[in-house]
Amino acid sequence: MNSYERVMAALSHKEADRVPVYPILSGVTRKLTGATYRQWSTDAKTCADAYLKAVSEFDIDCVVTLIDLSVECDAWGAKIIYPENEAAHPDYKDCVVKSIDDYKKIKKVDYRSSERMMMHIDVCKRLVKELKGEKPIVAFVFGPLGTLSMLRNQQDLYMDLYDDPDAVKSAVREINETLKEYVSAIIDTGVDAIMLDTLFSSGSIMSKDMWMNTEGVFVKELAEVIRSKGSNVMIHNCGTNIYFDVQIRTMKPIAISFLFPPDDCKDFAETKQKYGTQTTLIGCVAPANAMIGSDEEWDAQCRDQIDQMAKGGGFILATGCEYPANASFDRARRMIDIAKTYGKYEK
Repeated sequence: MNSYERVMAALSHKEADRVPVYPILSGVTRKLTGATYRQWSTDAKTCADAYLKAVSEFDIDCVVTLIDLSVECDAWGAKIIYPENEAAHPDYKDCVVKSIDDYKKIKKVDYRSSERMMMHIDVCKRLVKELKGEKPIVAFVFGPLGTLSMLRNQQDLYMDLYDDPDAVKSAVREINETLKEYVSAIIDTGVDAIMLDTLFSSGSIMSKDMWMNTEGVFVKELAEVIRSKGSNVMIHNCGTNIYFDVQIRTMKPIAISFLFPPDDCKDFAETKQKYGTQTTLIGCVAPANAMIGSDEEWDAQCRDQIDQMAKGGGFILATGCEYPANASFDRARRMIDIAKTYGKYEK
């Protein structure tokens, strides 16, 4: 059974030969090719080559094209800072949206005008060319509200939602219209799924009703576009108290990548019991533990996730968010080895 078949079995809620696995190796892959962080996050060939190197060296079962969270905001002219040893991010000292009045400036744009969006599409093309049918390729896209937060900053955006929610929603709508065309272009490369980052759909940030009214109504449309193009919808949300229930109703995701149990479950075992037949569960090893604690603690967490969520299929072992960009690969290797040994299904 190859990786593609293994992951498809998990997505169909069937037990494969073993639990599929992928520590979310993103910026850390630059170290495999000797690229700088900026080269990796701005040059499609460099980025794709690093992902391919990770596939060959670690035999991960899936590739998720998480570059950074400022790829989409580039389309609206955000100034991007490229640190030497961490992910690119907007210059929050010079935001595109500086006041509530500036939300009206956010209109639908042509994704082809964005160097970073086009670079991501090129990365997807390169990965599909090399891996199609062998490893699932999942394209990572920040949702419309998250993209807007890159143009404003999260704290001010949250206050603006109380002061003038209509202004914020209007901008989210315009961004979403751009993302519809963007994800369509990504799907045309042949990727197997789009993973939408819906960070704001969690109790650590806003109420369930506020998220539904501000982003949920729009990502529902975005998910429908993805399915209409014959692709699969996945979700990534590493917030605490994530809202599984409304996101499943709204987007009907084939899988959810998460770090903490949802707001209506006390632990991962209850998450499996309550949602394990509705969507495939991906996670949930804490990525920070790749740099702290002992190997034994890391291994125990990997085995615990398998124990709580692997039975019956519908589970992929992964980090709950991006593997630290400056960590050693040692614990990624340990996770993969545990999936291949401890994660075997009995026949």
